[in-house]
Amino acid sequence: MYFDYHLSAPKNQMYDITSQVRDAVNKSGVRSGIAVVYCPHTTAAITINENTDPAVCDDIMLGLDRAFPDCPEFLHCEGNSAAHLKASTMGFSATVIINNGGISFGSWQGIYFCEFDAPRTRKFYVKVLKG
Repeated sequence: MYFDYHLSAPKNQMYDITSQVRDAVNKSGVRSGIAVVYCPHTTAAITINENTDPAVCDDIMLGLDRAFPDCPEFLHCEGNSAAHLKASTMGFSATVIINNGGISFGSWQGIYFCEFDAPRTRKFYVKVLKG
């Protein structure tokens, strides 16, 4: 089963989309399998990380800003090369295991949509596969 979701991203940050992925798994009725979460944008990403302390997401964004600053030497005409670098580094998808009708996470994990070129209206897809 395939689901698409929309997201308003007014600023560059990590948006917790765990509840939407759980929603897709619940709607699918799949009890055992996998869910693939995919971002169809080149300046945004999907990742799994800690969802207990919001400072972790702030620290990740700060680290990415420091690792990939905007540089006047970039040639890309849209001026968002740093966003492309961050997105490629983080990746465009995540896969989670579905067990007993729910997502099998570690104690502190959540799924995030990472926006690097805000403000934007974005979408992401969830594909649930029975296994």
